[in-house]
Amino acid sequence: MPVELIKLLIALVAIAAFVGLNGLVLVYLERKVAGFVQRRPGPYEVGPQGLLQPLADAVKLIGKQLFTPKGADKLLFWMAPVLSFFPVLLLFLPIPFGPVATGMEMNLGLLLILAFAGLNVLAICLAGWGSNNKWGILGAARGVAQSVAYEIPLLLSVLAIAFMTGSLNLTTIVEGQGGWPWQWNVFVQPLAFIIYFVSALGETNRAPFDLPEAESELTAGFHTEYSGMGFGMFFLAEYANMIVVCSVAAALFLGGWHGPFFDGAWWFLAKVYTLLLIMIWLRWTYPRVRFDQLLNINWKWLMPLALLNLFITAFVMKL
Repeated sequence: MPVELIKLLIALVAIAAFVGLNGLVLVYLERKVAGFVQRRPGPYEVGPQGLLQPLADAVKLIGKQLFTPKGADKLLFWMAPVLSFFPVLLLFLPIPFGPVATGMEMNLGLLLILAFAGLNVLAICLAGWGSNNKWGILGAARGVAQSVAYEIPLLLSVLAIAFMTGSLNLTTIVEGQGGWPWQWNVFVQPLAFIIYFVSALGETNRAPFDLPEAESELTAGFHTEYSGMGFGMFFLAEYANMIVVCSVAAALFLGGWHGPFFDGAWWFLAKVYTLLLIMIWLRWTYPRVRFDQLLNINWKWLMPLALLNLFITAFVMKL
């Protein structure tokens, strides 16, 4: 077996373990932050300070019966959660967690992430269509419209950094930044960072943009009919996508593994978890927007600002 293939398999196994472990940590963090915002203790009974609650939830999901609803398209119904989760693992390959901690070094790493991230839209579409459920169809329609809309300003904000650095390799982009905050790309491209982060919230279906699964309107949207590990895979894919968008933000805008002292993976993880905590805080602080407001934010604000920022960047780089 070629050495490169062995390295790829080892990297994928390590990424799967990383995603699983971080899924447990994020479930605990999310529930604790929700408890803090709502002035209640959050998970408290299972293990010390409720630390084992995510593990108990995972065991419960694994133990539940897998159920296919009557009239559903069985192939599409079960293909959707698989298509939602497994391609996410590939998105971690080009992310540089540290100077020598990259799953696979590639010149077009940023392009690979943007290309494979689009598969999640297809998974949402299949889940809604295959469920034979009206809430599922409505949730899928919302998910597709939202993802396609917010993908454009996200791409334009990433392009501004690519124009500036002349590379689509995340390691090269990180190496072009320094250890101190004023040496990070966010200080040169603050507007691109804001547009990227707001678009990332829309792309990951996180509140206040969680319209594809709005509980008060659509029960659970595109995953209404899923139980057990079918739901569990959508759940894990959402957290994995959150880690990916925050990791890309840390590499593009926040200096990646660089820090004021002793560069290393700990700086990268600290920046990623800071962004994740902001995403979680936003979910439990701000109300869900209406669908027309969601599209207005994109087409009236994010898109024009992202285009203007890209044109200015291209003009300045040409001078």
